[in-house]
Amino acid sequence: VAVHTVTVHDRQRGLVHRFQVPEDQYILHTAEGEEIELPFSCRHGCCTACAVRIKSGKINQPEALGISAELKAQGYGLLCVGYPLSDVEVETQDEDEVYWLQFGRYFARGPVERDDYALELATGDE
Repeated sequence: VAVHTVTVHDRQRGLVHRFQVPEDQYILHTAEGEEIELPFSCRHGCCTACAVRIKSGKINQPEALGISAELKAQGYGLLCVGYPLSDVEVETQDEDEVYWLQFGRYFARGPVERDDYALELATGDE
């Protein structure tokens, strides 16, 4: 199995991690085995906590449900379900930033309007 060098620029902590990852192992799993702390949450490719911007190289991530094909094409990936296909250099992203790119256009439709209602409850003996 081929082994590739993965370089992670951890923006939140101001650190750079460089480690070797076999092509058949997840990047996050290998980092944890090396006692490298990287952001994550679900470990299943469903959230955006471990999202990265791929600066160079290729990652195979068929199980990355947390980001759309469009974001993958723009160079985003998920470390928890990403396998390196070459030497890779990535940069961590703010979870909210990637979530916004993924879902913001669907859920952000302007301010929530307040609407007060008065409810009258029947006591059942009327």
